[in-house]
Amino acid sequence: MSFVLDQIRRIDAQLDRIQLASLPSPSTITSPTDPRISTSTLDDEPPKPSPHLLALQTSIRALNPSLGSDRRALLQPSQILLLLSALSSTSNEAPQNLLAVGSKEHRAANDPYERELEWLLVSKATAQTYGFVLAKILDHTVGLAEDLWYWDEILGSRRWTTVYGVQSSPGRIWAWGGRVWEDVKARGGSFGIREGGGREVLGLRERWGAFYGVVREVVRERSVEELRHGVLVSPVTRLRGEIRRKRAGLGAVRLRNANALGVLLGEGLANESVHGEGLVGGLAEGQGRWKTSVARNVALMEAVLLKANDQATAVEKFDAAVAELTDDDPLYGAEVYEQSDVEGGGGGVSVSPQAVAERLTRVLALALPEYDAAISSAVREHGKPSRLVRYWLPVTVGILSSSTILRILVNRQAEIVQWVEDLGSTVIDFWRNWVIEPTRKVIKTIRHDEGSEVSLMSKRSLQGDRDSLERMVVDFAISNPVITTGTTAPLTELQIADLRLKVREGDLTPVLKAYEHDLATPILATLRGNLLRTLLIQVQKTKVDVEIAMGGIDALLKSQELVFGFVGLTPGILVTYFGLHYLRSNLTSKRGARAAGEQGKLLRQLRNIDRVLQHAEPTEFGELGYRDLGLLLCEVHVLRVAAEKSLPRGRVAREFGEDVEELCDVRVGVGRQKAAAERVRWAYGRYLS
Repeated sequence: MSFVLDQIRRIDAQLDRIQLASLPSPSTITSPTDPRISTSTLDDEPPKPSPHLLALQTSIRALNPSLGSDRRALLQPSQILLLLSALSSTSNEAPQNLLAVGSKEHRAANDPYERELEWLLVSKATAQTYGFVLAKILDHTVGLAEDLWYWDEILGSRRWTTVYGVQSSPGRIWAWGGRVWEDVKARGGSFGIREGGGREVLGLRERWGAFYGVVREVVRERSVEELRHGVLVSPVTRLRGEIRRKRAGLGAVRLRNANALGVLLGEGLANESVHGEGLVGGLAEGQGRWKTSVARNVALMEAVLLKANDQATAVEKFDAAVAELTDDDPLYGAEVYEQSDVEGGGGGVSVSPQAVAERLTRVLALALPEYDAAISSAVREHGKPSRLVRYWLPVTVGILSSSTILRILVNRQAEIVQWVEDLGSTVIDFWRNWVIEPTRKVIKTIRHDEGSEVSLMSKRSLQGDRDSLERMVVDFAISNPVITTGTTAPLTELQIADLRLKVREGDLTPVLKAYEHDLATPILATLRGNLLRTLLIQVQKTKVDVEIAMGGIDALLKSQELVFGFVGLTPGILVTYFGLHYLRSNLTSKRGARAAGEQGKLLRQLRNIDRVLQHAEPTEFGELGYRDLGLLLCEVHVLRVAAEKSLPRGRVAREFGEDVEELCDVRVGVGRQKAAAERVRWAYGRYLS
């Protein structure tokens, strides 16, 4: 569609240049030096344009293509017909006076200006129609290519051929039943006719028996006939033959449309506007050239649409058939001359804009609908089956099993609701306990929050046990000075301080000496209590040693507290990551398949473009034929539309458009077109693959 819009905007720009170069100014129509106009007339109020003139100007402005990049930039046929009605809004009435004075001379002076506006209106309407016809043929040709690709996929696999057989089986059964019914009616089974040809009034039972007998006979004959065919040809082979016939018929329609597209591009307004000075080139020689081009283009569009509908026209003879129609068309062969040229002896016959508008109306109202109907009929006959045919089996299975599925859902409604609630609570609890809480603890660890420190024992436990051991040893030494110092004299402060220091360092020599001494007389020591006391002191000493070891482990844990926090967070993060990755991969699998399909389409289009250029047979001027040009344009159109999603916007997209435009330019020759195709391949291949 973008290629068509580019062509129409170029044509419309040429027509605007024609408007600026050829239209006379309304002010020059009634010059002050004109002797036919009195001074009193010039002193009156300013000239008022006629309603017909205003309608023409409004319609011309409405026929300008919009700035959009989609199909809405072109007008629909109904809109074009409505705007063309401005041409005949006052054609059957007396022309209105351009000035306040309604003299005949003033109307005669105003005619050239209005006539030029009428031609400009017809030209812009023709350009809009030309673009709509190009877009219509282009879309149909591309759609036919998609159907051909579908049949190629079916033919490429026996499994898909079998699937197609199952999909189309109801239609074949219906057609077979229709043939049986036609045979039954031909034999008179539905009316109870006897062998003698006389008609008898039979009862309902006799009539039904006769009818049933004829039906059974016809079915038996057809079954035997089909059985004979089935012995020689398998059902799959017959299906493949049917598919090949459909594909051949569809291919002929596509080639005919491609040829029509090439003729319109090679002989229509697009060719006039691209090369040389375009439609404006004839202004220096006379203003009739562009009008002649418009008239011929209308006749060409009608001839092309008529022959594109003609299924009897062979693809190889399409150009000759269109040429034959245009040669016999007086509008195509007529030359449009200016009135001054005719009066000066030019010998030409001037075609009125009303005649061109009438033919254009016929193209919009008759030729286009007939073309759409013919293409739709061909697609229904040879194209891809409808969605109803392709999906009737799964839809039928779904409908038949819907009651069972609904019954299961109703009977297990409470269980299903409970499953959903359990699943939701499990996901929420997992997220809260294994992701949120560990993350919060890690953050507290990073911020060195005291409440988040890892610890194996309380902070003051070791100090309390050590002080208790010190008091126990000092009290034991004071109670037993003989064992500690060897004398009965009480311990001095210096000795007690030295003993405390040794206890802090882990030296319990006085207690161990007493323990060794008591072991000689354990019973007596037990009765005195010293042995039990020394044992309890050693238990306290063991407890202190254990707490010292635990303190070291506790310090090690605190030094690696952040590591343990991340270790606790890792399982939740991993489970969350793989779960989200699984969901995303499943949800985006179609998107990935669609992207892969788009890339495959781009590569396929590049291949098709190369095939068209390599297999084309150039004309004597080294240019592509109309059929090859149409096929090339269809492939390039699909490539350009698909590349808009892959190419980066800006300079790369603009340069790609320039190269593609050169690729479609038939006048540069096949050699330069092949070079342009190769340039597109190596310059933009990394974006298209």
